[in-house]
Amino acid sequence: MADVETRHEWRVPRGILAAKAIAAAVCVALALLGDVAQAFLASVAAAGFAALALRDLIAPVRLAVDEGGVTVPAGFAGRERHSWNDVDRIRVDTRRRYGVTARLLEIDTGDQVHLFSRYDLGAPVVDVAEIVMRLRP
Repeated sequence: MADVETRHEWRVPRGILAAKAIAAAVCVALALLGDVAQAFLASVAAAGFAALALRDLIAPVRLAVDEGGVTVPAGFAGRERHSWNDVDRIRVDTRRRYGVTARLLEIDTGDQVHLFSRYDLGAPVVDVAEIVMRLRP
């Protein structure tokens, strides 16, 4: 059994899941009230929001780390495990545009770069990066 301090996981916050579900419902309502073109566009948006909400419901864990490595999303609702030997770099990418600061946790596994925002992790990206780096041997 893994020690509580050596295994961490971060999930999509329930508020984000609820926002996506509400957006899907609003788009369905707009599709029912609009003309043909508006109904088409609102239906496409509703399907997109519903798909994102369903993914968050089926696979809420976006990042899991332990002494053996990291587990990241793969495909729509799958997971992919990488050992620490496969992880080339862990860093926080910070960008400023139009007065807004965006931070992303970047985990480079050689063939792929996995990006996580605070909306994916439910926690500040810098705090998550510190924990991930502490667990990395």
